[in-house]
Amino acid sequence: MDIQTLDKIFKPQRIAVLGVSPNPKSVSGRILANLVGGGFRGVVYPVSPSLEAVMGIPCFPDAAALPKTPDLGIICAPAAQVPGLIRGCGEAGVRGLIIVSAGFRETGPDGLALEASVLAEARRFEGLRVLGPNCLGIISPGLPINASFAGAMPRPGHVAFVSQSGALCTSVLDWAAEEKLGFSHFISTGNMIDVDFGDLIDYLGEDESTKSILLYIESI
Repeated sequence: MDIQTLDKIFKPQRIAVLGVSPNPKSVSGRILANLVGGGFRGVVYPVSPSLEAVMGIPCFPDAAALPKTPDLGIICAPAAQVPGLIRGCGEAGVRGLIIVSAGFRETGPDGLALEASVLAEARRFEGLRVLGPNCLGIISPGLPINASFAGAMPRPGHVAFVSQSGALCTSVLDWAAEEKLGFSHFISTGNMIDVDFGDLIDYLGEDESTKSILLYIESI
């Protein structure tokens, strides 16, 4: 598949955060705060059927109700809700998704079956690319965009860091802040039901801001 379809994930102009919570310490709350407070120049749409607003930003009940189609949807809802949210995003025209939700193959056979249903839903929509599930998200300091539930934005740099381990990502971010090191992109891959190391290497290899790619690979 054309790797330029990954622009929807890495160069979005409009982002929807699905399954957003009013709790600022929740995963979705931290992602929303990072997007709004991290200098993202585009539009952020919180999506929740039960909330009127989060952080003073009006909420929408679902992807179909959004005023414009987002490039990227970030799914933070409980695992059981993810297949339905993917279906709603796909039908609304969203073609980039990051699934930070956990509770899939890493939890056992039931989670593996749920993950298969997630992939089946995603494959219904031509051109839809999915990063995750069970991932930290992405950070691209040069844009700037912090679409993750990690801490502060790192400095811009020329090294892309790609890791399967979210725990390692947070440790490396803390270390980089202390050492004043920067990144072109910082990517947590999670379970890689769709976007994998090969896609990311090809994509980052054509990225002008990336001079080196550092991978942490647990298994393929």
